[in-house]
Amino acid sequence: MEEQQRVKTEHGTHPAAGPRVVTLGETMALLTAERVGPLAHAPSMAVGIGGAESNVAIALRRLGVPVTWIGRVGADGFGELVERELRAEGLDVRAVVDGAAPTGLMVKERRTSRSLNVWYYRTGSAGSRLAPADVPEDVVAGASLLHVTGITPALSASAAEAVAHAVRLARAHGVTVSFDVNYRGRLWRRERAGEALRDVLAASDVVFAGVEEAELFVSPREDPLDLAAALTDLGPAQAVIKRGAEGCAALVDGLRLTREAVPVEVLDPVGAGDAFVGGYLAELLAGAPPETRLDTAVAAGAFACVVPGDWEGMPTRAELGLLTRREDVAR
Repeated sequence: MEEQQRVKTEHGTHPAAGPRVVTLGETMALLTAERVGPLAHAPSMAVGIGGAESNVAIALRRLGVPVTWIGRVGADGFGELVERELRAEGLDVRAVVDGAAPTGLMVKERRTSRSLNVWYYRTGSAGSRLAPADVPEDVVAGASLLHVTGITPALSASAAEAVAHAVRLARAHGVTVSFDVNYRGRLWRRERAGEALRDVLAASDVVFAGVEEAELFVSPREDPLDLAAALTDLGPAQAVIKRGAEGCAALVDGLRLTREAVPVEVLDPVGAGDAFVGGYLAELLAGAPPETRLDTAVAAGAFACVVPGDWEGMPTRAELGLLTRREDVAR
């Protein structure tokens, strides 16, 4: 049967001034158990959306950066939800509505008050069918920065080629490339991921990775700053090691920096790394020094942890100092 699809290119509601970011990947419907305990006993589920690339896009948009998101959704209610939420956040949505595949699904179980389990139902999804033809050259060429992750190449051969195509376009047009490794063990083995993502890493200007993610490409190092340095030897000028509650370490154009995490009571850590990336990239595009980029990154990451959901807690610029404010009530 011939594939049935249509492309929607309706724009977000915010003005598109200043440097623009383009990102691409799968945004899924998200079902979250509304109380702690085994999923089998959950009486109700909250319905939302989530996806690494769109999480970063929302973080950037709330910090004032125009963003275009490219992806595929199914011709179903979940697909409509994804499009509606992303447009409501002010993104320029370039969505292929795929009539031959469903929107992917993510399910969260809060097994205890401190632990989360996440399952993905995305095999054969619309998002996994992303292809090079879905990536308009003019959109990438007109951007200031392209942001990709290691999740999309794990979904399918066509999705991997879409990411590679976008990176090639960015390089050809002088567009900065940002890459978050974002390794997902449920999608592929470490050895395969390291091999498949090495070319993306080499073509990137900025790379973000956790400690174990960095070790997909380089041998272990005791000092995370040395790990960042090893990544820059492979191509990027900027390497940032995300360390969760321990903060971050970065090598930026030869400058070695560390930052502690902002201490918060964690309600939901999913999306914190994406908020961190969004904070860093927003300041990079604003021309801020590396120290400011990391300060905003750790603040944004902390905000994502204090609100349930993958992206709902992303801060605006006016809110960045809120977590360190002495007074609990602003009057």
